[in-house]
Amino acid sequence: MSENTEHPTNLEYKGRHLDFHSKLGWEYVSRSNCTGVVGIIAMTEDHQLVLVEQFRLPLSGRVLELPAGLIGDRGDETLEQAAHRELLEETGYEADSITPLFAGPTSAGLTDEVIQLVQARGLVRNHPGGGVEGESITVHVVPVRSLGAFITDFEQAGGLVDFKVRLASHLIGDLS
Repeated sequence: MSENTEHPTNLEYKGRHLDFHSKLGWEYVSRSNCTGVVGIIAMTEDHQLVLVEQFRLPLSGRVLELPAGLIGDRGDETLEQAAHRELLEETGYEADSITPLFAGPTSAGLTDEVIQLVQARGLVRNHPGGGVEGESITVHVVPVRSLGAFITDFEQAGGLVDFKVRLASHLIGDLS
């Protein structure tokens, strides 16, 4: 399908955090409270991947994810500033550097959201993490050599694994 910019987008409903749109018979959502989304591949110096686990209401279950968050939901900030903030809030780790890797749509048929994946290096843990008020995040620091088994065990225990965790596991060798 070719891009069609001639037809207007209709705002069907404006929620607190999401806008529901329609265009040419297609319905989709946009975030109204940020300028973007960042996902963070954070690995410690001793080759452990930092992951987060959260109960996700839309899925009615626990999900294993990369640390991630919204850009600009707390004011004007860059991609790098948001990555530093989210990593610290969710995991308790600070990074010496944040390197943008690539961007892509999260669910192209549902939302116009694009996530920017970054790599965090030079990690130092300052506190246990867990997120901000209203979040209940469990931090997992998993040796890369054990990641496959960890994912299998998590799924066998009824958890869901975000595809970006699997993507990160394949990228880790290239990022070292």
